[in-house]
This record gives sequence, structure tokens and C-alpha cells, in this order.
Amino acid sequence: MPERLVVVAVIAERDGRFLVARRLQGTHLAGCWEFPGGKVHDGETNEAALEREIDEELGCTVAALTRVFRTAHDYPERTVELNFFRGTLVGAPEARLGQELRWIRREEFASLEFPPADAELIDQLLHYRL
Repeated sequence: MPERLVVVAVIAERDGRFLVARRLQGTHLAGCWEFPGGKVHDGETNEAALEREIDEELGCTVAALTRVFRTAHDYPERTVELNFFRGTLVGAPEARLGQELRWIRREEFASLEFPPADAELIDQLLHYRL
């Protein structure tokens, strides 16, 4: 049975642009773009995990979290449950792990490669303004 991971990510928007990060080489789905976040540890709430991940990855905090989308995706080697939250980044995000960061407009989603698990969320962002 494949490994099951619970993952959280923040959809942070400023001035009509969304923050995305590029997955590092040597990681699952390396080179794909994603919304910042990470794995939920045992005993952590989704919100606590997201606050910890944003601090570790971006060196800032996140406020006003509201879950807006949840999905699961089966990859050959694992099943990922994704929990996406709208939130406000407090402070200036910096690439603490050496990852590439970009603030992109909605129309730029189509030109970047995202993990297959993010496809439905991106469609929602493009058409329904989550």
C-alpha cells in the first residue's frame, strides 16, 4: 500500500499576484511549481503545520487562514491529501531553502508546470476566483 501524506499549502495573493515556489532538485516532483507549504506531522493541526512550514521555508508568518480547497491525489509511490488555505503572509518571504520564488498573475498559471494534484485548484482559481 502506498504511503499516505497529508500536506498543507497557502494561497497567498498580493496585488493580484500569487506566491509560488519551485520544488527543489532531489525532491518528489522536482522542478514543478507549487503553493508554499509542506507535510503535516503527527499530532499537528493543519493550521499549525502551515504556520511552521511557512516560517521554515519563507521566514515569515501567515495569518487569516481559511481552508478553501481539499483534494487527494494518487501518485504511483504515494497518496497525497492536499489542504489549501487562503492566507496573508506577514513579512517579506525569502527563499530559505534555496527554492525559486515568484509572484505570478492568474494568467501565468498555464505557462508553469504544477503537480497533477494541483490541477483542479488552479482551474478553480482561474475560473471562480477562490
